[in-house]
Amino acid sequence: MKITASVVKKLRDKTGAGMMDCKRALKEAEGDEERAIEILRKKGAASAKKRSGRQTAEGVVHAYIHPGGRVGVLIEVNCETDFVARNDDFKVFVNNIAMQVAAAQPLSVDREGIPSDIVEIEKRIYTEQMQESGKPQNIIEKIVEGKLAKFYKENCLLEQPYVKDNDLSINDYLVQARAKIGENVVIKRFVRYQLGE
Repeated sequence: MKITASVVKKLRDKTGAGMMDCKRALKEAEGDEERAIEILRKKGAASAKKRSGRQTAEGVVHAYIHPGGRVGVLIEVNCETDFVARNDDFKVFVNNIAMQVAAAQPLSVDREGIPSDIVEIEKRIYTEQMQESGKPQNIIEKIVEGKLAKFYKENCLLEQPYVKDNDLSINDYLVQARAKIGENVVIKRFVRYQLGE
């Protein structure tokens, strides 16, 4: 099957992958665009995983004020080079993450960032709720684990569903950004401000 330049360009516009990568994926997928996208996602995720160990000493501190001026976010996102820090794709990613923080109100970037005393309080509350229901101890432990996993999904930025695409978690979106940008990208920290809080 002949892969035309317009088909390759269309796939590139959809995925942000390089022209040659798009052409190879289309050849491998025998012209099937959906399969080509899947191939590119797998390769992107694999290369992003390789990059995740690299040092990130550059990046930006970005300020986002939600329309209406009642919620603001300061966020630090790091990358490997100052060239990428000035790149439009990187800036869009950082702004989208800041909007996520404004909308979804996470407590921390990841599980390690949530203070252990908060986790212990949540665990105690869930355990006491289940003990009152009279369930056996081994069942209670499994239910508490499930409730804690849900707590982390709601309160850890990387585990939250991405507000612009609920099929992706923020971690999935981060992996896609690493693949598209071509460098390791790390969401370092954030502070969310709300008027009156």
